[in-house]
Amino acid sequence: MAKTRKRKQLHHLDNPSEPSSSKPPTAASIAEPFPSYLRPTPEECVAVRDHLLQLDGFPEEFSRYRKQRRLLEPNPSISLRESDRKRGESEDLGVDNVESAEKLSVLDGLVSTVLSQNTTDVNSKRAFASLKADFPTWEEVLAAEPKLIEDAIRCGGLAPTKAACIKNILSCLMEGTGILCLEYLRDLSIEGVKAELSSFKGIGPKTVACVLMFHLQQDDFPVDTHIFQIAKTLGWVPEEADTKKTYLHLNRRIPNKLKFDLNCLLFNHGKICRSCGLRKSKLGKKECRKKQQPCSLLNILLIESNQ
Repeated sequence: MAKTRKRKQLHHLDNPSEPSSSKPPTAASIAEPFPSYLRPTPEECVAVRDHLLQLDGFPEEFSRYRKQRRLLEPNPSISLRESDRKRGESEDLGVDNVESAEKLSVLDGLVSTVLSQNTTDVNSKRAFASLKADFPTWEEVLAAEPKLIEDAIRCGGLAPTKAACIKNILSCLMEGTGILCLEYLRDLSIEGVKAELSSFKGIGPKTVACVLMFHLQQDDFPVDTHIFQIAKTLGWVPEEADTKKTYLHLNRRIPNKLKFDLNCLLFNHGKICRSCGLRKSKLGKKECRKKQQPCSLLNILLIESNQ
């Protein structure tokens, strides 16, 4: 943005226990954290994606974003049907359905992602719908008293923190550009988008990655609690890895063309399967909540590694 933006300090929504920082990432912070750790392999990524598609199906909550991404393919009328027929899916992904999929603005997407932090999908969607019902335009949100914004989004939890974050985003946008719009991010590189969004207080790496993947149709791989735990369980990162290093490592190891589907599938599986959310030392003590049997995901990887 053209102007220097003043931002008040807010709790970090992605991880409230970590302090926020407005400093740009250093070369060391974006370097490969585990250069000699060669997992996951592309073959493992494909095996896990295909297995989860067959086991759980593609999660309905992410279908509209998937359709939007497929529309960007060179020949969507062919690639949509062929790619899904190969995976044995019955979902109708015809071009007409893709074009009719609802598409949020980038600013809508950012705010909805903020509201999704530390709450359930149902509550975050309810909070976003309530906010839009009470304040149909972002100009109205900007002009509203913070208490009124908090009341509108209270069902999503952390209302004071999230209301302050939203208000700050809108204030900084108006100060910097004179318009409440983030569509210019579509013309930036992934690193450019990260730099812009990370400059907002309260917006952390997971929120930025979600906006990139869902609302800008870029190839990025957000790491939430579910995916972090599964990555540890599958041995895709070293035991000492934290969420930040897991994010950096997986984004370098997972092929771009697999990132979206694999991320959605792992996130969904993490909510369903208790086994995959446990460390290796605890595997076998819990059963898959959905199937009532030990999760077969580790067996798939074992077979793949022996081939």
